[in-house]
Amino acid sequence: MKGTVLVADDDAAIRTVVSQALSRAGYDVRLTSNASTLWRWVTAGEGDVVVSDVVMPDDNLFDLLPRMRKVRPELPVIVMSAQNTFMTAIRASEKGAYEYLPKPFDLVELTGIVGRALAESRRKNGSDDGAAAAPKEHEGMPLVGRSAAMQDIYRVLARMMQSDLTVLINGESGTGKELVARALHEYGKRKNGPFVAINMAAIPRDLIESELFGHEKGAFTGAQARSTGRFEQAENGTLFLDEIGDMPMDAQTRLLRVLQQGEYMTVGGRTPIKTNVRIVAATNKDLRSLINQGLFREDLYYRLNVVPLRMPPLRERLEDIGDLVNHFLAKVQSEGLEAKRILPDALQLMTRYHWPGNVRELENLIRRLSALYPQEEITPEIVAAELDAGEGGEQSPASLLTGDVTISQAVELNMQDYFRSFGDGLPPPGLYQRVLAELEQPLILATLAATRGNQIRAAEVLGLNRNTLRKKIKEHGISVFKGGA
Repeated sequence: MKGTVLVADDDAAIRTVVSQALSRAGYDVRLTSNASTLWRWVTAGEGDVVVSDVVMPDDNLFDLLPRMRKVRPELPVIVMSAQNTFMTAIRASEKGAYEYLPKPFDLVELTGIVGRALAESRRKNGSDDGAAAAPKEHEGMPLVGRSAAMQDIYRVLARMMQSDLTVLINGESGTGKELVARALHEYGKRKNGPFVAINMAAIPRDLIESELFGHEKGAFTGAQARSTGRFEQAENGTLFLDEIGDMPMDAQTRLLRVLQQGEYMTVGGRTPIKTNVRIVAATNKDLRSLINQGLFREDLYYRLNVVPLRMPPLRERLEDIGDLVNHFLAKVQSEGLEAKRILPDALQLMTRYHWPGNVRELENLIRRLSALYPQEEITPEIVAAELDAGEGGEQSPASLLTGDVTISQAVELNMQDYFRSFGDGLPPPGLYQRVLAELEQPLILATLAATRGNQIRAAEVLGLNRNTLRKKIKEHGISVFKGGA
């Protein structure tokens, strides 16, 4: 046997499928439905890896984990949970978990994680100091949603919290890129330092360098005194460079030098200044296309793109709308507006809308509904009217109340919005392949959901070879879980 895995979950189906998968991989598996048995095994020195649910009948794993880390600091603990929130991922990281897996998950992925955990544990040979992260309860939820797309975001963020690696966030306007940047800061090791944000698109191009690096008195006309730049303001904290694709080439060159050498000079200055900041950048543009057009430095791109993170548009995570609506309703109520209730049919209408403005558009809708309508219950007719007003009549959300939208119509509407987002310009080259790639993922996801994760049946429905389907599942990072709840 490769090693012994202790599996704890009060769901018998989960225990069964996990046990089967790990046993086939050559592991000795011990199963329990409660935390007390798991604790007894751990204190007795049994097991090489733990795979456990968070909530069990007799205890919570997050309460148990610090004690487990104290008595067995070398023991890797893999947390699995159906409470698929951002805070669950963060708490798992804070409590010292080796990895966090949201349910449902891919059994192949689980097996691979167990293998890595066991190998790393043996390699360390007990050298880990075993210091568990200090328990910490957080109020509020910076990121909302339980969709598979958001689970991927949470897992990356949890891994990045205790590092200073540069992160590049890509996503459409309104998807929450700054929220992610703030979460990386506020739950990371630089949380006691400043968080400074600068929007490259909102600053005149000739002032960007001064805004970033500061300037000396007399450096240019109007520079009556020395001014600190955002790098200096963000010292020992996080600097968020939003809309990095709008940065002029001269400023890109200077930014690259800062990233390479860890120092900069103010505009008009002569003495290099050491800097200690974490860089998080964001863009809604295709930087590779800008590189091909000579508008963005390729070497800077690779310096920024250490950890790429794609924020999904709202249309790719429609199952999150209910959670988002409740979140925004509570938010506006806390700001003094009257409490509202969105009727189920009205909520259903929202899930059938294409949301060109993403989460920001949804939040604005909830604010309008809370401020403009005196009735406590918001009906589908009210929602349809507001969405119609927001669209200027170009798409009729009201039509969704009485009829279905074909796939062709939905794609056409989406593409119309996409082209409008460029104003008088056109999207970067390669649109055909990008659209096909975006259509492919939801098609596969919907088919797998309909077949309850059965890849053989899904391949038949799609008309694909099984190996082709598996390849595409891997390419798109789709999590598949069969045989359990």
